[in-house]
Amino acid sequence: MGVFGCSFGGKVNRRLVIIPGLALIAIGAIAAGIVHKRSVDVAVQHEEELLRAEAVHEQQQVQPLDPPATESKVGRSENFAAALQHAGLNANDASNATAAAQRVFNLRQVRAGNAITVNRSADGQLREIDYRIDADRMVKITPGDKDEFLAEVKAIPSKTEVTAVAGQINDSLFNAMARTGESPELAMRLAQIFGYDLDFYNDPRKGDTFHVVLEKKKYANGQTAGYGKILAAEYDNGGKKYQALLFHDDAGHPGYYSADGKALQKVFLHSPLKFSATVTSHFSKSRYHPLLKIFRPHMGTDFRAPVGTPVQTIGSGRVEFAGRKGGEGNMIQIAHSDGYETMYLHLSRMFVRQGERVEIGKTIGLVGSTGLSTGPHLDFRILQRGQYKNFEKLGLPPSDPITKKAWPEFALVRQQWLPLLEGRAVAETGVLSPSGSAADAAPASAGSH
Repeated sequence: MGVFGCSFGGKVNRRLVIIPGLALIAIGAIAAGIVHKRSVDVAVQHEEELLRAEAVHEQQQVQPLDPPATESKVGRSENFAAALQHAGLNANDASNATAAAQRVFNLRQVRAGNAITVNRSADGQLREIDYRIDADRMVKITPGDKDEFLAEVKAIPSKTEVTAVAGQINDSLFNAMARTGESPELAMRLAQIFGYDLDFYNDPRKGDTFHVVLEKKKYANGQTAGYGKILAAEYDNGGKKYQALLFHDDAGHPGYYSADGKALQKVFLHSPLKFSATVTSHFSKSRYHPLLKIFRPHMGTDFRAPVGTPVQTIGSGRVEFAGRKGGEGNMIQIAHSDGYETMYLHLSRMFVRQGERVEIGKTIGLVGSTGLSTGPHLDFRILQRGQYKNFEKLGLPPSDPITKKAWPEFALVRQQWLPLLEGRAVAETGVLSPSGSAADAAPASAGSH
């Protein structure tokens, strides 16, 4: 019995040992199977990635990238269709694209020198034509069904930054500005600001320096689209510094002032006559002419005054014409700064000659009734950049200094821009929103010498 008991216990013990062992072997096999499956999956995934990469590579070889856009300029006396042909379009496409563009934009306003950009696919198919109207707008033309084209006027995305530009004169202001990478337009505007104190044909010296803080509009690609307001400027002429700060007077008129609050612009007098006179005829696009008995534009202001009343120039300038001229009678025409011109008609006598330099307030002639005139009067006219202006409503640049009332606001402008002009502040990037103002922006990236 004892032997029987020992034998039975040994069998039970062996079973207890064998069963767990088999379980471990089974678990190991399952684990090995899982690891093997994962290895196979990784290998398959890697193979699939290689196949996809190869397919993409083959596709790129079959379908090359589109070539870069080509740009050309509208030529002088060139119509839009001809300009498109010069840009690479055939006659049929140029004609159809022109017809589409005419539906959304008056092509009579196409300007020589404006850019035309043409985009094509890799196989040469026309994708898009862009004509830049101005710094802010373009005409976008795209192919439609068959030979038709679609056109629309679109805004050109841009942003306005406040930036600083600085340079040194070696020969001329224009060349110095070009060396900074800026347009000659900026040199002209700087010369206009300081033109009351400096003659930029004769006064600049080698070694003179300039600093300008201004608004600059840029396209998305970083290209300059144009210039906004010049906010502050400085010109060092042989050690004598001239500074200008843009500020609006109490009436809201913009003008440039020195750091001590004096207006840079010299005054335009409010009347071309030495003494007060009654206005008998105003500026009009359609006035009934008492002698011709027809309606026609009257581009001046008539002042009634006796023959012999002194006539004065309202600003300094150079006499462009002095003599008899048809219905205008004896006439004097004077060119002033900033594109202004003044004309004095129907004079009885003239005291200046062509080419003469005259100063503000100088008596240049006497009231008369020469030419096509119903009686003694002065017909006074003013133009700006070739366009006749209404003198009675023209907001001429302010000449009075900063008032005590406006001084606190002007002091803030000084505090904002003078340190940058004088090199006491480092310019920081500032961007204006489309509706923003310069006063809300910080100075932007500085230009180079």
